[in-house]
Order: sequence, then C-alpha cells, then structure tokens
Amino acid sequence: MNPADAGVFNVGGRVYTESNVSGGVAMRITRGVLVAGLGLFCLSAPLAAHHSWTADYDGGKPVSVKGVVTKVEWTNPHTHFYVEAKDEKGTVTLWNFEMASTLSLERGGWTRKTLPVGAEVTVGGFGGRAVLTRAIAGSIVTADGKALFVGKPGQ
Repeated sequence: MNPADAGVFNVGGRVYTESNVSGGVAMRITRGVLVAGLGLFCLSAPLAAHHSWTADYDGGKPVSVKGVVTKVEWTNPHTHFYVEAKDEKGTVTLWNFEMASTLSLERGGWTRKTLPVGAEVTVGGFGGRAVLTRAIAGSIVTADGKALFVGKPGQ
C-alpha cells in the first residue's frame, strides 16, 4: 500500500478519506444523542407539569360547605364545580371545588349529568392555600343523602 494512500478507502467505487469517515460517524452520533435528549425532555415535561394537590390545598384546613351547585366545568386535567353557600347572616359565598380528572370520574361512574346545576350538596374537602374559597373536594353528599364518588385528592 502506498503511504500516500493511507487513510483512503474505496467502498463500492466511492472514495472516502479517514477524516470524512470519522467526521460522518461523529456527526451521526452527535445527532442521535441530541434527538434522544430532546425526546427525553419532551416526555418529562408533562410529568413536571402535574403537581401534588398539597401544592394548592392545605390538608390542615378541612372545609365543609352546604349550598347549591351553580356551575360544573367538565375539563382536563381536573373537573371543577362551583357552589353558592349562605352563612348564618345570609352572606353568599361562591366556592370553587376541584375534583379528580374527568377520566377518573367516568371510571367511577360519573357522567355530565351526575352533578346538575341547581343540586343542593354538602361538600367536604380541604381549603386552598392562597384562595380561601377554593378547595379540593373529598366528599359530596346530595340533599337526598346520596354520596358521590369524587376520586382521591390529586387524581
């Protein structure tokens, strides 16, 4: 072999130099690592977005609210419903309750008609850390005494 030809390869009629071969391999490896890293980052973003229910609600602040359902938001990632409650002085307070995901509620037997607007309910749960009229529902009992599935906090 001629020393001038060292590092020159002929593959299928194409001539490659050692620098072309190593540079191409390095580029493919670098590209593969970048693609894999980006894929892992994209997969981890939804996990970081879902937080514990204790970030918004205080397990040391139990609440019990009796009132009338005024609105139900059947949305992801969590279902919300609103209850107007009157205190002993007649002052009306609008409470925002969060429940499990719509999928968890459906698996528990819920439909969009399970908690209708106008229903009288007693809701137990835990109060919000920042907004005092916001809470996570731990139990819902209708006026006729029927307990509704609400899922576990943070589901």
